[in-house]
Amino acid sequence: MKQQNQFGSAFRAVRLARGLTQEDFAHHSGRTYISELERGIKQPTLQKIDDLVVPLEVHPLTLIALAYLKQWDVMCCEDLLGKVRDELGEILAASLRS
Repeated sequence: MKQQNQFGSAFRAVRLARGLTQEDFAHHSGRTYISELERGIKQPTLQKIDDLVVPLEVHPLTLIALAYLKQWDVMCCEDLLGKVRDELGEILAASLRS
């Protein structure tokens, strides 16, 4: 089942929660890029996400997790984090056996 990536909406939510404007990202990206990102026109690379989270003061996974939440509520968040924790555990355990 393909999940809808809502990175732009997640980025905007974190930006606003941190009290930042699009102009606050001028050093990391242009305001035009941020506007296009928030409207879903652009999708960032992992390197760009690393750059964008600096002024947001959040871990990159926080932003990515928020982008994949079906709805922004605590229960949905707990479900997603539980799934990620379980998958990481399985992968790390398998890599130790290899």
